[in-house]
Amino acid sequence: MELEVKIKNHSALICVIGLGYVGLPLIKTFLKAGFTVCGFDVDSRKVEQLNQGTSYIRHVTGDDLKPYLDEGKFYATTEENSLKEADVIIICVPTPLDAHKNPDLSYVMNTTRVISGCLRTGQMVILESTTYPGTTDEEMLPILEATGLEVGRDFYLAYSPERENPGDAHFTTALIPKVVGGVTDACRNAAQLLYDQVVIKTVAVSSTRAAEATKLLENIFRSVNIALVNEMKLIFERMGIDIWEVIRGSSTKPFGYMPFFPGPGLGGHCIPIDPYYLTWKAKEVDYPTRFIELAGEINTAMPYYVIEKTIEALNQRGRTFHNSRILILGIAYKKDVDDQRESPALKIISLLQKKGARVDYHDPYVPQSSGHRDYPGLSLKSLPLNEEMLREYDAVIITTDHSVIDYEWVAAHSFLIIDTRNAVQTKRDNVVKA
Repeated sequence: MELEVKIKNHSALICVIGLGYVGLPLIKTFLKAGFTVCGFDVDSRKVEQLNQGTSYIRHVTGDDLKPYLDEGKFYATTEENSLKEADVIIICVPTPLDAHKNPDLSYVMNTTRVISGCLRTGQMVILESTTYPGTTDEEMLPILEATGLEVGRDFYLAYSPERENPGDAHFTTALIPKVVGGVTDACRNAAQLLYDQVVIKTVAVSSTRAAEATKLLENIFRSVNIALVNEMKLIFERMGIDIWEVIRGSSTKPFGYMPFFPGPGLGGHCIPIDPYYLTWKAKEVDYPTRFIELAGEINTAMPYYVIEKTIEALNQRGRTFHNSRILILGIAYKKDVDDQRESPALKIISLLQKKGARVDYHDPYVPQSSGHRDYPGLSLKSLPLNEEMLREYDAVIITTDHSVIDYEWVAAHSFLIIDTRNAVQTKRDNVVKA
């Protein structure tokens, strides 16, 4: 088939829809493999920045993209008609939850409708966004086949879950195996052939539903184990046992144990959200996901625990919480990245403000924080970190343990530290683990 030939000789035009933390690294991977790539997004600001050789994501720089821009191997666009020219269309759009923790597939479905208006014979469409089993063949396929084209014969439809790990210098996109499932065998084979060109290994599964389920299992596994260690932290605190010491000891076992670490809550687009996609879908088969939901409850409660520890620590030191000045140290959802999506720091800031505290933050990778869907009123800029400013705060809450910050120095110049990441290793009277 013509598409197979184009994929093998790397002449296929790849279009990636959604130019965020998943889409851009994927684009970079295809470019490095020699493909020509079109990046599509409805956000004209992103498109303009990329076409100027400027990136808004720390681990995909403008320097990474500029040579390909100069060669004409990469361009970004908001024009829907450009999708007609693509041989492969890969969807990397958000799949958030609504206010009631139900899946919001509006981005996926709107994108599918746009593609249906441009779909032509010989194209392949691949969904990478995390979703519940059945999305590709139950929701997307009817829209695409309404064009009169038949899947597996006229066009190909597949699912391959993203496995991007922002900030991971070792496991880049090209070095992470890719799970692939197709609506038909021909769809699966075409998608596997494509990813074989750019990643270290592809793993074919029997269906799109199986591929969709793999992503949920991966992240539910993490959510449940993080909830377990968070609960252990609360139990051990009452017993006077240091959870971090326990984890260090347990980690010496060379089999049957994998370390997970407590924190102020869950962050990133995957772990706080993905489990609820299965919870929602499981209702169709009348199965209550009690284990998954319990893990969600524990992890969701952690920001409230951090607030309680902060109030308690201030009271013990003769300072009232109301109108206190609090510095949040790190607003990204994990260390050494600039990604704020679902960051527990955002929830902590919101709770602090509601209780009457005056809140600032410092994050070397996030110069400003605003425009969040769940926190529309939050608008802050990162403040510089120095001895004088640290002395002005009643408490410093370490929510993200970026490697570039000297936490011993921070503790030495602060009145009170609430450490949610075990960032301060030395025992100090002004450091409270939370």
